[in-house]
Amino acid sequence: MIMGFSIALIVFSLLLMLLVLMHKGKGGGLSDMFGGGMQSSVGGSSVAERNLDRITVVVGTLWFACIVALGLLMKSSS
Repeated sequence: MIMGFSIALIVFSLLLMLLVLMHKGKGGGLSDMFGGGMQSSVGGSSVAERNLDRITVVVGTLWFACIVALGLLMKSSS
């Protein structure tokens, strides 16, 4: 059981890292340093960006749930 949650945690960690890197920089932070501030965003966010936000939140929640489950399993096994 611990091995399954460990593998899921690794998968969710990699997926979360990929999803966060796919987000467009909003400016005012480190994205300006690397050239992200050169673009001006006109209007609101597109449907694809909103869906990316939703997917990132779901994967982040699953990642957090895996960490909590692993902590509880390791605490009960010792």
